[in-house]
Order: sequence, then C-alpha cells, then structure tokens
Amino acid sequence: MSTESQSSESNLLPLIVEPEQLQEHLDDPQLLIIDVPVNGDSYRQGHVPGAIFLDFRYLMRGEGPVPSDVPSVEALSRLFSALGLTRDTHVVAYDDEGGGWAARLLWTLDLIGHTRYSYLNGGIHAWRDAGLEESTEPTAPTPSEYHAEFLNPQALITCDEIKEKLDDRQFAVWDARSKDEYDGLRGNNKHLGHIPGAVNMDWLHAMDRNRALRIRDYAELITELGALGLTPDMEIATHCQSHHRSSFTWLVGKALGFNMRGYAGSWGEWGNRDDTPIEK
Repeated sequence: MSTESQSSESNLLPLIVEPEQLQEHLDDPQLLIIDVPVNGDSYRQGHVPGAIFLDFRYLMRGEGPVPSDVPSVEALSRLFSALGLTRDTHVVAYDDEGGGWAARLLWTLDLIGHTRYSYLNGGIHAWRDAGLEESTEPTAPTPSEYHAEFLNPQALITCDEIKEKLDDRQFAVWDARSKDEYDGLRGNNKHLGHIPGAVNMDWLHAMDRNRALRIRDYAELITELGALGLTPDMEIATHCQSHHRSSFTWLVGKALGFNMRGYAGSWGEWGNRDDTPIEK
C-alpha cells in the first residue's frame, strides 16, 4: 500500500496523542500499543494496559560499520510480524525517556510506508502524571504476516545525500546532540565536531520538564527553531550519535509541520569517516 493511500483521515488518533485521548481508545481492536523503554524494568513496573514490550535494539542494524543503520527489510519483516502489525493497525508508541526510542519506532514505520501511527505525548511519565491506570501484566503480541518494504525512502537521508546538499539554501541540518558534542568537546568518534552549517538544539530542549516530558509548546518551538534558521519550507535532516535522540527531533519537526528526514548513520557514521567535512 502506498503512503498516499493511507490518508490521515483514516487514522484512529492524531500524530501526537494525549494520555486521556488514548485511554478512550484502549479497547479498539485496531490499536497496537508498543512500549519501547530504555530501562527494561520500566515495562514490568507498570505500562499502559494492553501495551506490548519492544526491545529498542531491534530498531537498529546492530552490526557492520554503521550499527545504528536501519535493519534489513527481512529483519523488519520478522520484527513487525512478531509484533503483530497489519496494514490496518494503528500503532501508538511510547517510552520512559521522553520519546527517543518511541520515535525511532515511528520513524521506521514511516520509512516502510505505514502511516497509521501516534506518539503518546510524554510517554509513561505523562500517563502516570495523568493518574491513569497501569498494568503490570505482560501482554503477548498476536503475530501476523507482515512484509516490510521501504515504501517511503524520503523518510531517510544518507551521508552522501547530506554532503551533496550542504550548499543548498533550502536544506538544513538539525543536530540533536548536546552542545559539548556539537562543539567537538566530547564524543568517542574518530573525528569530533559537527556537520558544516548544522544548527544545534539538544533533543532534551524540545521536552517540557514541567509537563511530564511532553513536547514543548509548538509556537515557542517554531519561534526558537526559526531563530536558528530552521523553517517549515526547508528540507531538514536531523541526526545525533545513532538516530535515537534525533528520531525524537524528527517527530517534533513532523508535528510542527516541517519537512523532516532522519539520518540513521548519524555522527556514528559521519564522525568516523575520513571523507566527511567537519566544523568545530
């Protein structure tokens, strides 16, 4: 199914869903709620009722020169079959850290053309903050036969594409790492620094610590990103060290109406190659 045929009108829930909205739909048979915690104990301690557990490591290739790259279509077909994904499933993803791994799952779905998905704003922290019921009973997925294809390759951008676009005024790079990483003061790569012209907004800066790690006020974010030179009319690549933190900035940009692409190789690739331009 092409991405065009999956219109947003057919979506059960909006891209960014609040805990109370999700609670109203918990019994919907089309819903597949997936908890992708950083801390494996988080799911056992309490999760959204009916949510299934996903180990975030399955969202990355995990081997070769770029371990943070996208898994093969064969690996993704196995993964999404095990999770019980179907063409009609509406996925709601969340985690215990404000959105990094949940967004990496949603970005992967976007890449394979599955556009029926939402992010539980603030994840388990917001769910608890809202005082909603949690379950400690694990939910077993109902396996399916899912055949993944990269139907929406535009969700992804490669190292070579970024190199080609660096002089394009309509192209920008959002570096979601910490300022110290961006400035080349810290990191464990062969080369430190940042992609020439990239702008830095730490992914944590897009979360509202006073509202259980929900995405910050959209108008404020648009203003701040605009001041950095990122606007909705541009094509924006986002990266971090492994496209974990930057999956969240991809999602935030998408929620704001920006044209976002995720660089899966991220600095783990760029900073370890010898043919990539670097600024400090």
